[in-house]
Amino acid sequence: MQRFIATRRNAQLAALAAAALLAACGSPPPAQEARPAPPPVVAKPAPVQPQLTGPASDANTARAYRKDAAHHIYALNKDKIYKGRMPPLLYAVGVLQVDVDQRGQVQNVSWMRAPRHAPEVMAQIEKMVRDAAPYPRPAHMGHVTYTDTWLWHKSGRFQLDTLTEGQD
Repeated sequence: MQRFIATRRNAQLAALAAAALLAACGSPPPAQEARPAPPPVVAKPAPVQPQLTGPASDANTARAYRKDAAHHIYALNKDKIYKGRMPPLLYAVGVLQVDVDQRGQVQNVSWMRAPRHAPEVMAQIEKMVRDAAPYPRPAHMGHVTYTDTWLWHKSGRFQLDTLTEGQD
């Protein structure tokens, strides 16, 4: 019987040794690939609504809006308006296109007919147009591009064709 116990013990030891040997020969568990952490979820801020300032224009067309813009420019430049009918010969005539956004801010000015012989007049007109912002908000159009003709007297005073008192 002792022999049986010794054989059984040897068999158990052999089984344990075989199991240990098999465990040592096995390949290690696969290493997990290093994955970058997902980017943190950042809540997007609510879209900023443009701050609406100043009066709104009721104009539905660019042609109607230019009257509001002309009145606005005249109100800010009272001392530069030529009073009465313009003389037959003017120092400069220019046609300017103005882009106004939904807040009444000037986005762009472009000359359709530039008085290139009088670059100082072009600069003064562009400055007046930009300095007059904010314009009445084009409430029914979102944004507007309007065109007006500037009639410039040699005295440095002007009229806009939209509000002109005429010409001799």
